[in-house]
Amino acid sequence: MIVEVAYALPDKQSLVSLEVEKGTTLKEAIEASGILDSFEQIDLTKDRVGIFSKFATLDTVLREKDRVEIYRPLIADPKKVRKERAAEGKAMRSNKKAKN
Repeated sequence: MIVEVAYALPDKQSLVSLEVEKGTTLKEAIEASGILDSFEQIDLTKDRVGIFSKFATLDTVLREKDRVEIYRPLIADPKKVRKERAAEGKAMRSNKKAKN
């Protein structure tokens, strides 16, 4: 069966299509793809993985046409970033009112 393994950095991405045996696990597909050789920073003991944007475990058995994804750690907490942007927006609105 055919599956894909995907990994992306901000400036480089890789999508490897490969044929695997029925019963292949997510980890086996990643290893067979050769992507670990291309991206040395991948650490399957720490990095999350998934199938089509849904988290999965390394022992998940794949199905035909699954896209295995290896996720990078977040640099910033999205909730914290949204709060900071909202605070900046409020500050800008307050400054405009003060000038008028």
